[in-house]
Amino acid sequence: MLDITRLNIQDAGFSAQFEEWLCSSQVVEQDVDRGVAEIIEAVRVQGDKAILEYTQRFDRVSAQSVNDLEITDQQMLEALQTIDEDQRTALETAASRIRSYAEQQPIRPWSIEDEYGNSMGQKITALQRVGVYVPGGTAAYPSSVLMNVIPAKVAGVESVCMAVPAPHGKLNPLVLAAGRLAEVDRVFTIGGAQAIAAFAYGTQTVPKVDKVVGPGNAYVSSAKRMLYGQVGIDMIAGPSEVLVICDDSANPEWVAMDLFSQAEHDTRARAVLIATGDKFLERVLVHMKKFLDQLERADTIVQSITHCGAFIRVNHLDEAAELSNRIAPEHLALCISEPNVLLKKIRNAGAVFLGHYTPEVFGDYCAGPNHVLPTAGTARYSSPLGVYDFQKRTSVISCSREGAGKLGEVATVLAYSEGLSAHARSAQYRCKQSAAT
Repeated sequence: MLDITRLNIQDAGFSAQFEEWLCSSQVVEQDVDRGVAEIIEAVRVQGDKAILEYTQRFDRVSAQSVNDLEITDQQMLEALQTIDEDQRTALETAASRIRSYAEQQPIRPWSIEDEYGNSMGQKITALQRVGVYVPGGTAAYPSSVLMNVIPAKVAGVESVCMAVPAPHGKLNPLVLAAGRLAEVDRVFTIGGAQAIAAFAYGTQTVPKVDKVVGPGNAYVSSAKRMLYGQVGIDMIAGPSEVLVICDDSANPEWVAMDLFSQAEHDTRARAVLIATGDKFLERVLVHMKKFLDQLERADTIVQSITHCGAFIRVNHLDEAAELSNRIAPEHLALCISEPNVLLKKIRNAGAVFLGHYTPEVFGDYCAGPNHVLPTAGTARYSSPLGVYDFQKRTSVISCSREGAGKLGEVATVLAYSEGLSAHARSAQYRCKQSAAT
């Protein structure tokens, strides 16, 4: 039975109902912090010994050392050579498009000079080493490999290490093939919080990294949250989300499947439809019910739609844009006749898909822009993963003798006003030297 929350902006209590729905569908993390804290401490103190024990316990592998958990470049090459030709072509096409998009993103150094000969600028440096976490288990996510590794490589990261769990010692060859195409440097079949801890602290075998990126389950998210500061992180990602805004020009059959494509990710995934008419909403619902029995993950879809989904009826598209900005969705699809007009009113979204021929699934795999996006309303202040996440900026300042005198006068006044006399005297030394010339 497919049951979905129905909201109508014309109802007197809509505002309160909308806020209640929005809060109830936010990500609720599982209470896993205590177990994760124990894993992190064990890895910090015991290193490889803890990694091996946790991997044997959780993934049920028979490795005798952490060295046995590292995948060689030859194994990745063999995986690339043995997958189906159509799979290889698809991976190569996706990798090429992701790389081309990423190559437009690097931040470049710059410098300016004032009237006193002082120069101020910015130096750009790539991170030295990055760890990429790729979910494993029953599903394979080669697209996640491409989306996380390629921007790091384009940024100039010296070494990209990948961790992916291999339950019972089995790893999908598509993941290894994607790693080879993305030019990942080292691959470890380690999963969960222990993989994040290994990257954060380093062990006898697993190198310490500067930043960890990539999605994972509640244990991975908890570990990233706890270890932030010891290591950089991309974001704490929640379940996937899509908001589809439609007018009568949209195809209800397509929209129904677009909603299902997000709902099948997770029982907590959020698929939301905002439309300008009740009749269109009803037509979409008819197709959703028709499709449900045809899909392998129907149970997951039902739970997702029932607990987190919604149909919202508005009077016009301006109202839809306003609600969208309040939701700040990970993915926003504008299935309307003039999407570029409404785009001007969109402030908060991880990625926007314009028109009837641009489904969110293209963004997941091969359009080019990154599919690692802010979730749970964080698009209000966060951005998609990109090359800039693997580079850091360093301020560079150079003062001339004359310029030191001018800046020294200002700095002296401000330093004394803050009660920092050593600061002031440091500035005054330069002022005197400048005046002496």
